[in-house]
Amino acid sequence: TPLLMVALPLLLIAGGVALWLLGANEVSTDNAYVRQDKVSVSADIGGRVIAVGVTESQSIKAGDVLIRIDPEPFRITLAQAEAALASARLQVRQLRDTSGGKGADVRGKREAVSFAEIDLQRQKGLLDTGFTTRARYQQSEHELAQARSELASAEAEAAKAKSALAAEGTSAASIESHPLVAAARATRDRAALDLRRTTIYAPVSGRASQTEKVQVGQMIFAGVPTMSLMVGDHMWVEANFKETQLQHMQPGQRVEVILDAYPDQPVEGIIDSLAPATGAKFALLPPENATGNFTTIVQRVPVKIRIPEPGALAGKLLPGLSSEVIVDTRTPEPVVAAH
Repeated sequence: TPLLMVALPLLLIAGGVALWLLGANEVSTDNAYVRQDKVSVSADIGGRVIAVGVTESQSIKAGDVLIRIDPEPFRITLAQAEAALASARLQVRQLRDTSGGKGADVRGKREAVSFAEIDLQRQKGLLDTGFTTRARYQQSEHELAQARSELASAEAEAAKAKSALAAEGTSAASIESHPLVAAARATRDRAALDLRRTTIYAPVSGRASQTEKVQVGQMIFAGVPTMSLMVGDHMWVEANFKETQLQHMQPGQRVEVILDAYPDQPVEGIIDSLAPATGAKFALLPPENATGNFTTIVQRVPVKIRIPEPGALAGKLLPGLSSEVIVDTRTPEPVVAAH
């Protein structure tokens, strides 16, 4: 009995020491969840849904049709933009013709001024020799002044017509570069783009999710998320470790991942990276500690864990599943994480 009383405490102490030594090189947390890249699908234009091309959890490829929006309003807008573009081209041609007519008018007025100047000189010579009257001479002066005034008015009208034509000449290419035509063409291109956007395609390959949020006949609006796409099969575990557990953790260390859904099928993972800040700093409203009464709260740091070979769990990993992760900090050399 005395031997048993001595041996039992020694065995308990030895067992406790052994467990401590084994756990000294491991850190664990059950605050861990499976993650997967997700893309929210939204429309670039608003309209009424006429068709939904996918169902819940359906596998899709990049470029597959997800949603079709009623294109008729956008076809009408495009037709109006095409008509406006044609009207702008016609208007520029009219401006070009008007500018040409004003130029011819200026040339005629210049000839009238030249004729009036010659007539005035002739009348001056006749007046000096007494072969004309002063009244006739004054009439020639008036006609010259009137011709010059008409020339100035014609030059102003020609300059105005040239300015409206944007001084681009008279070639067909210049018509296309005129601001009126360029603005109308941009409106047409935007209308054509909106018409193309009535069909929403999958930006990436993956699986459709939350497709019930989009129904035929429903109005959707530009920029408002509709369904989601779970991108590919790339998944990882995000484990939120206490800041006091990070001292010996580093990328490349091996991790045992035990999913709550499949506790008898643990898989091996590798630490990919440690977040550059605590989880609180990524919150919508980060906590402020500048208060009168301060209490230290242990912070959590997200750690990304890759699962290179899911093995028997291939196809069973679902985003959001809870898990427990155990990090072996004795890993001799960090394993370079593949991205």
